Amino acid sequence: MRSWCLCQICTCGRHHCPHGTTRIYENSGVYCPTTEYLEKYPAYGSALPAQSLKPKQTFRAYRGKMEGVTTFKSDYRPYEIVQQPRHVPEEYKPKQGEIDLGTTYKRDFNSYNIPPVAIVRPLERRQVKKGKLDTVPTYKDDYRAWDVQKSKLYKPEQAYYAPTMKFGNSTTFQDNYLPWEIQPRLSFKPSSMVQWPAIPFNGETSHRLDYAPYQLESKPARPKEVYRPTNQPFEDLTTHRCHFQGLVGETAKICKPAHTRVSHNAPFEGSTEFRDSFPPWETPPLKFKKVQEYMPPTGAMQLHSTSHLDYIPHQATRVVPIRPISHRRNHHFPFQGQSTTKADFPAWESCRQGLIKRQQQIPNPSGKFDGLTTFRSHYVPHELIATQSCRPVNAPRQSSRPFDDVTMYSTEYTPKKQEICPASYPSPLGYISENTNSQGHKFFRKIMPTGKAF
Repeated sequence: MRSWCLCQICTCGRHHCPHGTTRIYENSGVYCPTTEYLEKYPAYGSALPAQSLKPKQTFRAYRGKMEGVTTFKSDYRPYEIVQQPRHVPEEYKPKQGEIDLGTTYKRDFNSYNIPPVAIVRPLERRQVKKGKLDTVPTYKDDYRAWDVQKSKLYKPEQAYYAPTMKFGNSTTFQDNYLPWEIQPRLSFKPSSMVQWPAIPFNGETSHRLDYAPYQLESKPARPKEVYRPTNQPFEDLTTHRCHFQGLVGETAKICKPAHTRVSHNAPFEGSTEFRDSFPPWETPPLKFKKVQEYMPPTGAMQLHSTSHLDYIPHQATRVVPIRPISHRRNHHFPFQGQSTTKADFPAWESCRQGLIKRQQQIPNPSGKFDGLTTFRSHYVPHELIATQSCRPVNAPRQSSRPFDDVTMYSTEYTPKKQEICPASYPSPLGYISENTNSQGHKFFRKIMPTGKAF
């Protein structure tokens, strides 16, 4: 009779046999090589694979040959391109003749006899009066001497007096210090005495012994180039002057809206969090300290200072300056107006060349601008057809008939009896335990029903 394993008796897929060690790994200490995935996820033979919801490809592309004609090729019209004539500048022709080396200063300058400058400052007039001045100055009248007594010194008197006899005791330094004889160090510096050789000098050096004379080729004398100034005037042409057309255009309009500032002068009447949380407190008035009235001291003021009392004047001679006396030469004749630089470097007559503008190749429009652009002239307006919305109107539908709660699920559903898995019991019902193999599978034998004798 056929034996059934616990894994085969289970109908829910949650029960399986406890896998132990196999016969090969009985004495090696390694468990049965069964993974956790095989234990928890057994294979189901009756389960069909999920059907793909991806739509099938029913569209077939056109297999014919493509023409290669696009909208641009069909609508494009070639035009004849005429090359614009290029402006040829005129050939420069230098002016004939020699340059006049006279300058504007020489032409417009007229020499004048310049007299010496008159002194504008008036002469000093001293008024000497022989009478005696008996007036009182303002300083003596407003600042009078006060009778101030000299303040007493609070410095304590010197109570220590130095002894007059000689100090005869020895100090700690004298007791501990032992004089040593100073020995001079040996100097390793070579002596500065020059030892003159006794043999006379024969005049031979290492340069004269090792020097080998060579015959050098004579270099050709290069003549010095004489500077010759050019007779052609300077062309102050720039890229801007060559390509500048000078087209007149309108100034751009500002598209920025005008800034209107909104201001309210009326005070705020509503309540705020600050007003509610911080009510005004009554502050007491500030108390000011009374200043005592100034009372001038009585008596006369002593105007003697320590510098006036202790200063001893000394007779000193004035220091003679070391700087030599400058002897200025006063020339009263006028300046001739001629120098070495003016004589050797006269100014050239040069006139500023005017602006060079290119001839305008594109003619300016003569009529008034009508304001039409290419877009406005070719634009064809069309009436807009509003697309109909397929969305149902969100309005509740009310009907007098009762709601029919019959669905396809309720009509086609067949209730099934919930069966209990026989492997959930310790001993499956209708099976008798037979044996357990080396892999840990428990095999059961099905109990056959016994027939009744008639």
